[in-house]
Amino acid sequence: MTDFPVAPMPRPESARETQALVLIAEDEPEIADILIAYLKRSGFRTAHARDGRQALEMHLALKPDLVLLDVLMPHVDGWQVLAEVRHRGHTPVIMLTAQDQDMDKLMGLRIGADDYIVKPFNPAEVVARTQAVLRRSIDYHYRASPTVLRVDAFEIDLESYEVTVTLAGRRVPLALTVTEFRLLAQLAKAPKRVFSRAELLAQCSPESDSLERTVDSHISKLRRKLEDLGLQGVPTCIRGVGYRFGSVA
Repeated sequence: MTDFPVAPMPRPESARETQALVLIAEDEPEIADILIAYLKRSGFRTAHARDGRQALEMHLALKPDLVLLDVLMPHVDGWQVLAEVRHRGHTPVIMLTAQDQDMDKLMGLRIGADDYIVKPFNPAEVVARTQAVLRRSIDYHYRASPTVLRVDAFEIDLESYEVTVTLAGRRVPLALTVTEFRLLAQLAKAPKRVFSRAELLAQCSPESDSLERTVDSHISKLRRKLEDLGLQGVPTCIRGVGYRFGSVA
């Protein structure tokens, strides 16, 4: 087992950061357990992949907010995982490695790593670096993306988790559960696109082990709340495929 400097557990940061899901791709269980303990103490949600192949599968299924990625892993190494993650999108990645070589750092940064930490590391520093990288990523996301979605009669505030519906010129607040809000917001981001149940489950309840059919239950409850306001047709079910936002009837 790698020896780590003893460090006090860090305090949780802001709610926006500590709701984040961190995927830890690390084949040494002792190191993974330490990182999980420190990250959870700071309020993060965590998932653990034990090799590169599993890391790629979990990245696709869970859509984590950040990946802590070991370089030397079985099946698929960290460089290959990083390249594929970058091909898929902009998930922040912090590389973890026992190799303190400038060439390795340059390779990681060239492929697209956001930071690089050499073992043995101070777990509290890993948490601090995770918070810093996420903060930069969140700030960029909020500058580049709208924080309020407006579709038909709906106004969906992604920061405050509030939804209002305009009916006969009057703004009416809509009380939703967190999962119902996430489903509505996800559909509203691309109103004409049809999302599969698997996509919606991964995006709106990534920490859940629920079956895909659980999405149907949440959608049904969301529909009933909208129908109580006299709104029909949102969300719309596309048989055999999934759901799209639809249009208010």
